[in-house]
Amino acid sequence: MGVRFPNESPEYRQARDRLLQREAALRREMEAVAAEIRALPLGGPIREDYEFDHIDAKGKPDKVRLSELFRPGTETLILYHYMFPRHRDDDRRGPSSGPTAGLPLEAGPCPSCTALLDNWEGAIPHVEGLGVNIAAVAKAPIEQVAVFAKHRGWRNLKLLSAANNSFKRDYHGEDEDGQQVPILTVFHKGRDGIVRLSWASELLFIPPENGQDPRHVGTVEPMWTLLDLTPGGRPNAYEQIEDEYYLTEAPTGRHTD
Repeated sequence: MGVRFPNESPEYRQARDRLLQREAALRREMEAVAAEIRALPLGGPIREDYEFDHIDAKGKPDKVRLSELFRPGTETLILYHYMFPRHRDDDRRGPSSGPTAGLPLEAGPCPSCTALLDNWEGAIPHVEGLGVNIAAVAKAPIEQVAVFAKHRGWRNLKLLSAANNSFKRDYHGEDEDGQQVPILTVFHKGRDGIVRLSWASELLFIPPENGQDPRHVGTVEPMWTLLDLTPGGRPNAYEQIEDEYYLTEAPTGRHTD
């Protein structure tokens, strides 16, 4: 294929060229799957125009309808079901400082979800610049979520709370026991004004084979896909890490302009 790097061995080049063939095949398959996602018939209309809690532009608690999350001229909305509170079986350490340090462990935000949203924070202006709306929906009270987000340094990510509606239960972001589930849901608003489900990360509910990650949102998790390119790979099969960046809660001002 013509590509060579300094001091590589023939064994490396042979193995790398074989792997390139698999990478090219994977690219074709990913493109084919993306095309099929775009070609899916629209799902069912939303049961109701859910009313979420959010913090308005003046910093005050307010209400917003799901249909109002579509900016004028846009038709797509991505909603991530943020596990805040985390699952009761998640015994990873919580932050020792910051606004959630005093909460019971099971009432705090999920470290893995938080890492994903950290990854998205910088991408959101680009995604929304291309006409897509994006937000994260927690179950915790919006005031609690907003304080955590401010301390985290999130400025672009829109945060909602479904504490007072059935959205998360209806769209499998919450199980029958009230435990939170990290599903990703995509909605489409038609010319008729009706909002319908477009796609959801249902791969989450198909058990992975031994040694595999769930990967239901695998292509939109930059941290994990970057680690996939390294000799060490991901830390383990379930993406459950104790990240010092989370434990210190990324105090406001870090990585800001």
